Amino acid sequence: MGFSFLPKDENFFVLFSKQAELAVAAANLFLEITSKGVYDEESVKQMRSLEHQADEVTHEIIERLNKTFITPFDREDIFTLTKELDSVIDMIYTITNRMRVYKIQEINADLVEFAKVIDKSVRALTVAIESLKDTKRPQAALDSCIEVNRLENIGDNMRDAILGKLFETATDPIYLVKWKEIYQFAETVLDICEDVAHVVESIIVKQA
Repeated sequence: MGFSFLPKDENFFVLFSKQAELAVAAANLFLEITSKGVYDEESVKQMRSLEHQADEVTHEIIERLNKTFITPFDREDIFTLTKELDSVIDMIYTITNRMRVYKIQEINADLVEFAKVIDKSVRALTVAIESLKDTKRPQAALDSCIEVNRLENIGDNMRDAILGKLFETATDPIYLVKWKEIYQFAETVLDICEDVAHVVESIIVKQA
C-alpha cells in the first residue's frame, strides 16, 4: 500500500515529542559538560549517541511524511520543523566535538552561562512543540516562541560582549580563534531554535 488514509496521523506528534526530548537531553548534557570543563571522547560519545538517535527520528518522520496522505498540518512545515529540530542537536554535537578537537579542558564561566541560555531555549521549544497538538489553544505555544526569541536576543548580546572581551584580553591568536568559533557556534544554536519557533508560529497562523 502506497499511502495511509488515516485522518490526522497522531504519530507525527509522538515523533516530534521524541525529537524535542532528545534536544533537551543534548542541551542538558552540554550544560553538564561545560560545567565540568571536560571535553573528552566519552563526552563526545554520549553527545554523538543523542545526535544519531535524533537522526533516526528525523528519518522516521520524513519516511512517514512520504507515506501519509493526510497530515496534521502542511507537509512543508512538517519537513522544515523536523529538519530544524535535528539541526539544533547537530550544532550542539558540533560544539562538543570541536572542543575535544581543540583539546580544551577548562571550565569557562561565559560558556557555562551560554549553555544555560541554550538549555532554557530548547526547553521553551519543547513546550511550543507539545502545544501544537491543540492549535485551537495557541497561547502556550506562542508564549514559548516569544521566550525563544527573547533568549536569542540575549545570546546575541552575550556573544558580542564575550567576543569584545576576548579581543581586548587574549594575547594568543590561536586561543582567540578557537573561542571565537565556539561562541559563534553557540549563538548559532540559539538562531536555529528561533528558526524552529518561527515554524511553529507559522503553523499556528495557518491553523487559526
